[in-house]
Amino acid sequence: MAKDAPPRWDRRMQQRLARGEAAALGELYDRFAALVHSQANRMLDDEDAADLVTREVFGQVWENPDAYDPKQGSMRSWVARLTHRRSVERLRTTEASSYEEEHGHGAVLDPEELERRVRRATAAARADYIVASMPAPLRAALELAYVQRRDYRQTAADLGVTEDEARRRLRLGLQLLSTANARPLEGSSPPGYGRTL
Repeated sequence: MAKDAPPRWDRRMQQRLARGEAAALGELYDRFAALVHSQANRMLDDEDAADLVTREVFGQVWENPDAYDPKQGSMRSWVARLTHRRSVERLRTTEASSYEEEHGHGAVLDPEELERRVRRATAAARADYIVASMPAPLRAALELAYVQRRDYRQTAADLGVTEDEARRRLRLGLQLLSTANARPLEGSSPPGYGRTL
């Protein structure tokens, strides 16, 4: 798969989708469905809603393959942007409906509170995307240190690297993760998502 990596793969995929090749949609789904579903589920915290967003995203790709512009970023980034956009729309609708049910018909959720909730969900999805996208050595170091509670010496030993290399990997991984909360919702998109929404 590495030999067929973007952007050539992206352009060929777009051409195949534009020709209506159902096999191309299947291949795209196989490659990106886990990303789409996990991103939607992280933002919405609802399996059923994530399933629906996944179907909507791939439906949109199938119906509008020409909306993808390789100059704007990879197909992976485009699919992630579509997922983010659909998830935010669903989150806003769901949060407003839930608030109305809890506080009486006609009650409206404070727009600032709604945007805070959307930003929190977006930051969480960005962090997941960053971790999933980072090189395996950085991801492994972070998992050992922060999930398995190993110090950098134990992390180095487990990975078979020097302590300096373990510290470097941890530092780089944390720097990447710090970008999850550093970007405002408006006018930006998660790292790796390509251009703005």
